[in-house]
Amino acid sequence: MQKKLLAAAILSAVSGMAAAQSNVTVYGLIDTGIEYVNNASAQGGSVTRMSSGAMNTSRIGFRGTEDLGGGLKAVFQLENGFKLDTGAFDGDANQLFNRQSNVGLEGGFGRVVAGRSFSTTYDFILPFDPMGYSAQYSWVTSAGATGGRKDGMPTGVSNMIKYQGDFGGFKIGAMYGFGEVAGSVNDTSKYGVGLAYGNGPFSLATTYDRVNGTAAVAGGAYDKTTTVHLAGAYQLMESLKFSLGYRYFKKTLATGAADLRSDFYWGGATYKFTPAWSLIGTIYYQNQKNLVKDADPIMYSLRLKYALSKRTDLYASGAYAKAKNNQLVGLSRDDVGFGNSQTGVTLGMQHRF
Repeated sequence: MQKKLLAAAILSAVSGMAAAQSNVTVYGLIDTGIEYVNNASAQGGSVTRMSSGAMNTSRIGFRGTEDLGGGLKAVFQLENGFKLDTGAFDGDANQLFNRQSNVGLEGGFGRVVAGRSFSTTYDFILPFDPMGYSAQYSWVTSAGATGGRKDGMPTGVSNMIKYQGDFGGFKIGAMYGFGEVAGSVNDTSKYGVGLAYGNGPFSLATTYDRVNGTAAVAGGAYDKTTTVHLAGAYQLMESLKFSLGYRYFKKTLATGAADLRSDFYWGGATYKFTPAWSLIGTIYYQNQKNLVKDADPIMYSLRLKYALSKRTDLYASGAYAKAKNNQLVGLSRDDVGFGNSQTGVTLGMQHRF
């Protein structure tokens, strides 16, 4: 009898351990290339340089789950972006995990996380960018226009609670970023919602988000940035996919000056002509409004990619950007241009682990 009780106790303990089983994955992406770009200075000179994250941001991360039983899991993710060419942080040097730093729960209801993560708009719309959030050369997250004006989407958000769930082809999402300003729940707060649907070769998504600025005085007016996105894709055949997207951008200024307005469009295709070789072509265009001289920049991007394996790619990317009315334009979402046109070419390599 005692042996049976002991066996039952051991079996119960093992079952409990299995129910609470956890796992942690270390993952990353390393991306670098050699880029040539003209109009890289105020004097109009060209430059050849080593770049990091030319196709995707270099990163290292940790993600894990713990099975809590009953279909419920605890989840976490820590992810740092870095520049491969220098080893520096990609972004704020004071942010160790500048891409992801969150913990939450996942189950049949979906997934809820709290901390730092990507916005709902980023999660829902980026899959429709053929160039895939490429620093060289995509404008979906932040269109390259005159001076420092980008008219982009919210990407990384801190102090955020985010929800996402998948239900029979439909995906819904929502996020709220706390402003954490004493005396106001609106100052610097952020929120957004998203809806997506996929059925066979078709996929669609739409999002709405608002980003509030800082009030000049307590309880005073603050800038309000609103964006609405619509995007779709169609898989014509296994080797050919088309994508389209649109962004409505409006920034209402606390000063009462004219709203900053623009409409942004993109369209492109991905053609895989062998299992290893693929070609991507995309056009990005921004129609600016309420300016004395609109830049209305346009960029043509092309990428040829060769898969050495499932984890390692070689690629060649090229792009040409042009602005109207002798306004400035830059190819990169990060760098300011120094002329009314810019041309760039990058040869690179990417490895995932």
